[in-house]
Amino acid sequence: MKKTWIRAALILLLTGGLLYFFFRSVESWEEVFRHLTDVNVFFAVLMVVLVPLHFITRAWRWNLLLKHEKRGISFYNRFAANAAGFTVTMIFPGRLGEIARPFYLAQKEDMAKGFVLGTVVVERIFDIFTMCIILGLFLISQPLYASIFQMEQQMYSRLYFWGFVGLGLATALLLISVSLYFFRDKTLKVINFILRPLPDKWTIKIIMMVEEFIQGLKFFHSLGNLLAYIGMSFVVWLGIIFYYWICFFAYNIEISFFFLFPYVFMLMVGASIPTPGMVGGFHYFSKVGLTSFYNLGPNLAVGMTLVIHTVQVVVTCLIGYAILWREGISLFQAKSLGEKVNS
Repeated sequence: MKKTWIRAALILLLTGGLLYFFFRSVESWEEVFRHLTDVNVFFAVLMVVLVPLHFITRAWRWNLLLKHEKRGISFYNRFAANAAGFTVTMIFPGRLGEIARPFYLAQKEDMAKGFVLGTVVVERIFDIFTMCIILGLFLISQPLYASIFQMEQQMYSRLYFWGFVGLGLATALLLISVSLYFFRDKTLKVINFILRPLPDKWTIKIIMMVEEFIQGLKFFHSLGNLLAYIGMSFVVWLGIIFYYWICFFAYNIEISFFFLFPYVFMLMVGASIPTPGMVGGFHYFSKVGLTSFYNLGPNLAVGMTLVIHTVQVVVTCLIGYAILWREGISLFQAKSLGEKVNS
């Protein structure tokens, strides 16, 4: 109980600190409130329609990993798992939705939970890799667009820093995952040794979960599957970038699709901070991107960020709630799926 309160206090402190840095540059609250409603209606509606796009593309991509264990998995179940998982992430801290969605699908499709969890780890590794590659394309192309798109050298330095951090993290996770798969027996021996002090029933349960998890990495065995998955990862993230491009049009800001790359990368960094609903991290990194990359005023950047985030949260939660209600599952039951990995 004490650890729970300490964790909650730290998350609250982190969220509050990020929101402080987000709001502190506001010059006119009246202007911020005006920007909350001063949007192009057509593109605002299109924003709402496009929110679930990444659930669809993620569901298609997910099947490339899942089919090695079970073929014919319902597209609806894959879509529903994503929607329910992201809803849990939007409401609760700690990104519990990342665990809830594979466990939700495993429960619906009668699959090994460890296997489905392994596929989500692969997904996150390639999400980071894909956005690092997209950012890299933007950075190395600088000489080609320097005359039409300029930003401070300090921001280029930040992008290089976060790009290398993301690339390093993704590479480390990839190497660990590949090692788990190709050196399975040695891995299990090491884990067995580490778990010796624990009761036998716990050891058996953990080893079973690890074996299932390793099975979720089996797609690494095929170069064709790997290339197909990389291709689908670009489809997922280019679709996400397209959504944010439409958000700019909603504020009558015309900008090249290509120049959205660094902004969306910054959003990915902010969204990775484990606050409830991405609050704070998303907001601060969005404002930094909007003011530094595109020279938008702080009032517009704050108002625009609030609208973009609110649309995402509301539409995601409505879809997630509708799916959970249809399945007879409460939000707290879905949250408990994300906590089972720690039980």
